[in-house]
Amino acid sequence: MIYLDYNATTPVDPEVLAAMLPFLSEEFANSTSAHSAGQRAAAAIEDARESVAALLGADSATEIVFTSGGTEGNNWSILGTLAISGEKRHIITTPVEHANVARLCSNLEADGKVSVSRLNVDAKGAIDLDELRASLTPETALVSMMLANNETGVIFPVIEAARIVKENSDAVFHVDAVNAIGKLPFSLKGSAIDLLSISAHKFYGPKGIGALFIREGVKLPPSMIGGGQESGRRAGTVPTHQIVGLGVAAEIARSLDGLEHTAELRDRLENAILELPATCVNGSRDPSCRVPNTTNISFEHTNGEMIMHRLDELGTYVSTGSACHTKGHAASSVLEAMQVPFSYAMGSIRFSLGRHTTAEDIDTVIDQVKKVVNALRSHATVGA
Repeated sequence: MIYLDYNATTPVDPEVLAAMLPFLSEEFANSTSAHSAGQRAAAAIEDARESVAALLGADSATEIVFTSGGTEGNNWSILGTLAISGEKRHIITTPVEHANVARLCSNLEADGKVSVSRLNVDAKGAIDLDELRASLTPETALVSMMLANNETGVIFPVIEAARIVKENSDAVFHVDAVNAIGKLPFSLKGSAIDLLSISAHKFYGPKGIGALFIREGVKLPPSMIGGGQESGRRAGTVPTHQIVGLGVAAEIARSLDGLEHTAELRDRLENAILELPATCVNGSRDPSCRVPNTTNISFEHTNGEMIMHRLDELGTYVSTGSACHTKGHAASSVLEAMQVPFSYAMGSIRFSLGRHTTAEDIDTVIDQVKKVVNALRSHATVGA
């Protein structure tokens, strides 16, 4: 198996799994119990909170609240902000956000509950900060944008965007960092970011656990009501084993080990595939403008799903876009927003590399992709 779909999910690191296992067996106590077993679980949770705070560069571990993942963190940020914003009902976002932001904003807009401004992206997937500045109004409650796009890897300048928002409004600034943390240097220190969401399974932690950074002074209403866990901000018995796993994954991710090598392998793959005629990279190729593990390549007049399935038969796993909405037959909304021509957009493949990707894997995939694409194009020509 050659797995090049790390943006969809990553395997659990062995060190992470080893740390989790005791809390699935002998250390199973509820962290809210007053006895010593419960307090050991509570201490492990607080250690994990400190690790996540350190990974993000938060000023205090009390600004970290554990969630079930990116979807909950993003939904809570948007709905929670609207709940405390009084008459303000304007959201600014982008047309290339993950579905858990894009669809929520569209649903709220369709129900007449908010107005939404979506910043344009150019052909390389970049936003214009002047457009952001011009879009802010006294009615703007929230600005929400991702740190790195899950389909193209393009990085948004969220630190500068947050500064612009705070200098020109009192809107809350939210960042979806799910597909960025662990893939690039980043710190909240000195920033004006109010809310930031992460998910453990994107950086070698377990699925079903994430965290939301809530800057001190930002008063989101609780996401769930109940026993008062997470300092009253998110009720429910906490999954100690998952939180411990997130904490260890966060510790490992702080080193950013291997990213230069990953970028070299990505570039090797990309450059070789671009030797095929009528191919292009979707997004920027500037190393400073994208995460090091991702390339999104289009093959004109070739069906991306057919490429993906042919590679699957050969034991190589890739994606036609976000894993959350790849079953439809329409072009990716991200590529549409970037105005990628339909003949290219329908033939797009996302290759996302990870820690376990080898040079041998890349050489094999290069050979497979060239053979598959040439075969599909040959069949299309014969059938024309």
